[in-house]
Amino acid sequence: MGIISCGGVVLFRGKVLLLYRNRQENGAGWVLPKGKQEHNESYEHAAVREVEEETGAKARIIKHLGKTQYSFQGADTMISKTVHWYLMAAESFYSKPQAEEFFSDAGFYKKHEAYHLLKYHNEREMLCRAFEEYDRLRQSRKWRQK
Repeated sequence: MGIISCGGVVLFRGKVLLLYRNRQENGAGWVLPKGKQEHNESYEHAAVREVEEETGAKARIIKHLGKTQYSFQGADTMISKTVHWYLMAAESFYSKPQAEEFFSDAGFYKKHEAYHLLKYHNEREMLCRAFEEYDRLRQSRKWRQK
């Protein structure tokens, strides 16, 4: 069985938005916002929607960063998951974690802080990729923070 999710590395003024999931059976820890793509929904729309649903942050897509793939054991079968990631720019530092999804904290962190907080290796890789692109865009004066 395969699942498609979409998410964002959301930046505002050089800091990245993280969520803390406080649910032991799925593994508590800091993560990037992401979630399942709905039927007939584009990857881009799913990423923007999921970021806003999980964090309360309004953000726009700057660039596709790539995808990650992994598998995990479901109730009775192995599940394959693909996550499409986007570099995104937030409108402000505002965030409010979605309690219904067991998120108990959200906030913007410096790159080195976020790198050490993030629970999953593949999300740390996307964080690094996002900051490489962010630095490149800032140097070329193409990064636009609203």
